[in-house]
Amino acid sequence: MAKRTMEEARELDRQDSLKDFREEFYIQPETIYMDGNSLGLMSRRAEQALIGLMDSWKAHGINGWTGGDRPWFYLPEELSAKMAPFVGAKAEEVIVTGSTTSNLHQILATFFRPEGKKTKILADELNFPSDIYAIKSQLELRGLDPELHLVSVKSRDGHLIEEEDIISAMSDEIAVAILPSVLYRSGQVLNMPALTEAAHRHGILIGFDLCHSVGAMEHDLHDWGADFAFWCTYKYLNGGPGSTGGLFIHERHFGAAPGLAGWFGSDKEKQFDMEHDMTAAVHAGAYQVGTPNILSMAPLAGSLELFAEAGLGRLREKSLKLTRFMMDLVDQELDGHGFRVANPREDGRRGGHVYLEHEEAARICSALKAEGVIPDFRAPKGIRLAPAALYNSFEDVYETIRILKKIMDEEAYKKFENKRGIVA
Repeated sequence: MAKRTMEEARELDRQDSLKDFREEFYIQPETIYMDGNSLGLMSRRAEQALIGLMDSWKAHGINGWTGGDRPWFYLPEELSAKMAPFVGAKAEEVIVTGSTTSNLHQILATFFRPEGKKTKILADELNFPSDIYAIKSQLELRGLDPELHLVSVKSRDGHLIEEEDIISAMSDEIAVAILPSVLYRSGQVLNMPALTEAAHRHGILIGFDLCHSVGAMEHDLHDWGADFAFWCTYKYLNGGPGSTGGLFIHERHFGAAPGLAGWFGSDKEKQFDMEHDMTAAVHAGAYQVGTPNILSMAPLAGSLELFAEAGLGRLREKSLKLTRFMMDLVDQELDGHGFRVANPREDGRRGGHVYLEHEEAARICSALKAEGVIPDFRAPKGIRLAPAALYNSFEDVYETIRILKKIMDEEAYKKFENKRGIVA
């Protein structure tokens, strides 16, 4: 392979059809932001959308629920229609609501109905902890022992989960499977269509945590036949810290009574009748619970505009090129420094970030931050670097690895403690 150079990086940036989107974001001077898979940067449009909602509150007070340019009462449905193409769903199958974990609780409260032999939930041992906490608590609420009723698919190497191992675990005792679209640590993309088909052959309902894929790659949830999915919006979608999450319910399940019922799941024409017998919405909106967090939704109105203009296909293509460029530079510049590329190298199995392992990972992350590069540390020895296609450049990638090589050559990381901060 030819040597990767700064000149090549700059030429790739000149050819980049998405390069102008970088100007839409607030990028701090002398900083290379590589943590967009944890929290995306603020865009000017997200800022303006939030200011607009604040102004409507200022100008209209309570009348903002049904008045002004963007009535709050209908904001979840407005944003859901814009969000649906990002997950390959019909508009009525998506609702912007809750958070990742609260939406998973809603899914399980609604669709996990242990009966006969089917009393178990299938997950994997590399899943994000919050999903496992929710699954265990839902089992316990039904008087089931998680040690017996949570089936956790094992990893062969501590980094990847093989689809054949997941399918082998799909016994006639499994009622529901909850799996990530992309593993949060290694960035492995799971084959969602194949897993969905296998689950349905075994009479298993299946849903996916899309937190590390939504906004970074294309999905086709409706046509794949996935039963449900849930996700956050503050990573690749750049909705801001704690921005409102998303929920997908396949239309064949419409009419299932929400396990966690609340008044915003009502038919909007009936909601203010104040009847104690709920008339639920006839679409995914039925699975809302309480009053929407309007100010936490607002930035999405601006952010989703940017994604619609950029197009997920172009974003995914650039993302794969960025991560390929980064992996090549790691191989080229960091050989002998103790790093291991622990994410899949194949394009079809790789999400939006590169995952490096090193025994001194925590100290190296501290040294990178001191040099203006913002990485993401994952205990015990993981470094995640996520070049986001909307605002990172190939030059950013080249500079990141150049700085990392300098840190290793000079052993600058030894000035720092090898432990994570409170938030990593």
